[in-house]
Amino acid sequence: QGLVMGNVRIPTCHDKPGTTHIVQFTHQEDTQISIALPTVHEVDLFRCFCPVFFHIQMLWELVLLGEPVVVMAPSPSESSDTVLALVSCISPLKYCSDFRPYFTIHDSEFKEYTTRTQAPPTVILGVTNPFFAKTLQHWPHIVRIGEIKLPGVYTSYKPYLNRDEEIIKQLQKGVQQKRPAEAQSVILRRYFLELTQSFIIPLERYVASLMPLQKSISPWKSPPQLRQFSQEDFMKTLEKAGPQLTSGLKGDWIGLYRHFLKSPNFNGWFRTRRKEMTQKLEALQLEALCNEDLLFWSQKHTEVETVDLVLKLKNKLFQADREHLPMKPDTMEKLQMHIDAIILALPDDLQDILLKTGTT
Repeated sequence: QGLVMGNVRIPTCHDKPGTTHIVQFTHQEDTQISIALPTVHEVDLFRCFCPVFFHIQMLWELVLLGEPVVVMAPSPSESSDTVLALVSCISPLKYCSDFRPYFTIHDSEFKEYTTRTQAPPTVILGVTNPFFAKTLQHWPHIVRIGEIKLPGVYTSYKPYLNRDEEIIKQLQKGVQQKRPAEAQSVILRRYFLELTQSFIIPLERYVASLMPLQKSISPWKSPPQLRQFSQEDFMKTLEKAGPQLTSGLKGDWIGLYRHFLKSPNFNGWFRTRRKEMTQKLEALQLEALCNEDLLFWSQKHTEVETVDLVLKLKNKLFQADREHLPMKPDTMEKLQMHIDAIILALPDDLQDILLKTGTT
């Protein structure tokens, strides 16, 4: 047997969840293509949801809204896979609450999660111990799977969207025709992806509109602030640019959005988007600075003002590097050249101090 050698790249915090990067190495001695896996373990969606596939759309809503869900399964592997399948069904949206693929009575949160004196937390639990059938029976959404009594979804939740009969028929047809489970999983994953994208695109579009115009960015002022997210303004956009543009599903989309906007998943998603947009504004401001004649500016200002500018520019460079600001490739280089030119135009004693001065 031949030995296949390959490169494995572990995803970093800067990789977007659910994406797979192909990295082409430029070294002559390494002509292989490396693939970065979005996850080490991709679960078999269809196998996980097969016992409850009539309810997949409702489960998608429950996960999207960060509702407390407990999965009761006969084995740790089934419980774990089903919890991971639930978490992944809203991809590329990141599930921002806690999830425990295999929760036991020995976990430190056991008392907190089984108490009846407060509402269950926004967490997805996977359990196997029959003891939980009693201690967690007050949880609002219970998914029973595998070789246990009466599999199904036990909940009083009323879905916001009408059930998509097409996906049910497609999966049922696959079962009748003995379609491989892998193919069924691909169908299911694509269905979830399209559903999530239809839901999230209007939000992406609205949030993009909160970005200030590029012409409002001045090299000499702090970057402008993003406009505030207004729930009502967003809701108004749905009439013409809502999910109906990409999804044929009917139902109370407005109600689903209102509920989602109160969820941890929205908070996590919006925090990420706001950070990305703020960083983009900072990057644009730095690019605007680079296009200025900073040396000429320094010659028209006092030494104190010039030193202050150099220190600020150094700090901005450090921040841009640390935060991986999304800038044009040569911006950092240009900024460093500006700094060097300004320092060289200063008296020797100041040059020495500024060349030694680091950043905070």
